[in-house]
Amino acid sequence: MADVLVAQGVGVDYPTPAGAVTAIDDVTVTVPDEGITVFAGPSGSGKSTLLRVLALVERPTRGVVELGGEAVSGRSHRQLRALRRQTIALMFQNPLENLLPELTAAQNVIAAAQSNGRRGAGRKADLDLLDVVGLKGMGDYRVPALSGGQQQRLALCCALAREPKVVLADEPTSQLDDTSAGLVLDSLKVLVDRGVPVAVASHDDRLVHLADRVVRMSSGRVA
Repeated sequence: MADVLVAQGVGVDYPTPAGAVTAIDDVTVTVPDEGITVFAGPSGSGKSTLLRVLALVERPTRGVVELGGEAVSGRSHRQLRALRRQTIALMFQNPLENLLPELTAAQNVIAAAQSNGRRGAGRKADLDLLDVVGLKGMGDYRVPALSGGQQQRLALCCALAREPKVVLADEPTSQLDDTSAGLVLDSLKVLVDRGVPVAVASHDDRLVHLADRVVRMSSGRVA
């Protein structure tokens, strides 16, 4: 087993009128290239900040992020955008932030497959992924017509279509009822079964129990 993502001695500070506030400090974690890793902890523990840093969305104030064994956190914003597009699928807490609401479910999958320049994107195999995440027969539904749980499963389907090296998800079940959350958990397992490693920031005990690895956060540090 290798590591697809590594954060070494990472810290993030935010300026405020009262002075700098440290969100995470001296955090060293790894995300293996298989299974589910959960960053667990209460609100304000720094787990979502850590996930954004690993997703190359937020640049650390100090420390280094490695992707595939190569230090990347010091690269330009343009280079980081290209890396995200080609290798990382990031799911936000609000399902609608993950999708293009004006499009149908099938069109979202096709757009995701095309977003990293894949040859042959939008082929039947991509649309068959809707069946894989339990959305069979819903390809013509527009995003607002889907429930929150269906939207999150569609987001996971789009992540699969992009063929990323890793999927990062921030509190993917926090806005869902128990039934919908359970279906999202099943879809996360589908990603892992297909060889896509997953890292999740969550305080949901069900995700913690599902995880292959749990990293507990407290007050911006690994507990």
